[in-house]
Amino acid sequence: MKLAILGGGQLGKMFLQEAADYPMPVAVLDPDPRAPCAALTGLFKQGDYRDKQTVLDFAKDADAVGIEIEHVSVEALEALEEAGKRVIPAPRVLRLIQDKGLQKQFYADHGLPTAPFYLASGLADIDPERIPLPFVQKTRTGGYDGKGVQVIVSEEDLHKLWDVPSVIETLCPIAHEIAVIVAADGDGGTVAYPVVEMVFDNVLNLVDYVQMPSFLNAKVRDKAQQLAQQLVQAFAAPGLYAVEMFVTKDGDIWINETAPRVHNSGHLTIEACANSQFEQMWRLLANMPLGSVQQYRPAAMINLIGAYGHSGPALLEGLDAVLALDETYIHWYGKAETRPGRKMGHITVLADHEPALKAKIEQIRQAVRVISR
Repeated sequence: MKLAILGGGQLGKMFLQEAADYPMPVAVLDPDPRAPCAALTGLFKQGDYRDKQTVLDFAKDADAVGIEIEHVSVEALEALEEAGKRVIPAPRVLRLIQDKGLQKQFYADHGLPTAPFYLASGLADIDPERIPLPFVQKTRTGGYDGKGVQVIVSEEDLHKLWDVPSVIETLCPIAHEIAVIVAADGDGGTVAYPVVEMVFDNVLNLVDYVQMPSFLNAKVRDKAQQLAQQLVQAFAAPGLYAVEMFVTKDGDIWINETAPRVHNSGHLTIEACANSQFEQMWRLLANMPLGSVQQYRPAAMINLIGAYGHSGPALLEGLDAVLALDETYIHWYGKAETRPGRKMGHITVLADHEPALKAKIEQIRQAVRVISR
């Protein structure tokens, strides 16, 4: 059996590291010849995963096809599925998730809690009286890692509105941001990892660090897992899904968005859980039984982000201080160059309890920077 992956970034790299333990070759397609995956497989091919014919040519000999990025040719995946190949996620689900408008409508149609919203085809459809200020504008397609999202706070901000198809939604009174990663086997079986809590860098709008389990109360955690599994079961398709949610100041849970792939919030499962999210991805592609999601120890994951004022060949400053800490694991993605705000790696730490986790997080944040040489 041969596997093919669209996307050769850090997610693909960690998948390859997991897949190396199994007797199945993995081919990877990415437009960047220096992508993190390029050095890890002899089956790396440079090419555009958004181009239908390129994807069809790349995956013609594969038995199963997966993704590590959403922005790929769905038309190619549909053709591959019709040709009898196993495609994860299902193209119909990926097409829905690629469009934030369809995604939000899916939540509403299935009675899943989400921020009140309406769809706008452009500026002419945006009416501050339908959802009063402040509100959020999200481009329906193309956004990722905080891009394609803006908060319109007052009338003075209305000139900033983008004249593109958008989702306009109520600004959530966020108390906590959480996520649940769910694996679904396609036969109705699902497993859900413990709830993770994400702490964001408010300047970059990127995850600063993640902790698992969330230390919110059990009622909130149970409800979040229930909602995530309910959503995934509504997709009715095998796959790995990261369901991002808001906990409001009133204690309600709103589903924000879903990623149909391995996800930044699940990297700590490599060290913290019986089977990582990357192991689950491999099992799904190979049509094997789902693995255990048991968590062994409390864990946190700190993103290594390119520092402001630094662009060029990357250097990790403070590595010695990190390696002096027990139960600390570095993952360097192997990207050739850093730039401000770019994800360059992550560090996972394990500890016995929340205060010890927080202490390690702070030590690492004080010691480490990604700079240019």
